[in-house]
Amino acid sequence: MKKCLLNMVMGSLIFLGGCSKEGNFEFFEGGSLDIDNPGAFLVINYWAKWCAPCREEIPELNALQDEYRNQIIIAGVNFDQPIDTVLHEEKKVLGVLFPTFKIDPRVYLKLPPVTVLPETLILNSDGELLHRLIGPQTKESIAALISEKLTYEKVQSTFREAG
Repeated sequence: MKKCLLNMVMGSLIFLGGCSKEGNFEFFEGGSLDIDNPGAFLVINYWAKWCAPCREEIPELNALQDEYRNQIIIAGVNFDQPIDTVLHEEKKVLGVLFPTFKIDPRVYLKLPPVTVLPETLILNSDGELLHRLIGPQTKESIAALISEKLTYEKVQSTFREAG
């Protein structure tokens, strides 16, 4: 009886150890990100090879990632969800330099399906959705929205420290 109970406990621990946290999403390129606590602003961009505005927006997102590397994480979702080799080729052809989620986090974020591309989501460092942007964005438009939040958070932090 003790042996049976021990086996059940050990089996449960092994099963639970293999489960990942719900908000943890893997990247096609390797690694993963906890979108509940990304540790920086998270910009999730929905794109597709056939979407002309997406192709125009990708260099802007690459530049945003380069300039704000320590404050912003850029992650993509390919709208068509192709298999690994096709996704790799599409990223190469379009020059997508930011990582791409293997699975779309929309359901987890409780958002309706994408109806217009491109679409960009901005989450804060605690995983809270701040903005849902429809249509092409620029490095400057996204940076302005995030800078506004960074300034607000800095002011709030200063008041907490002073109080």
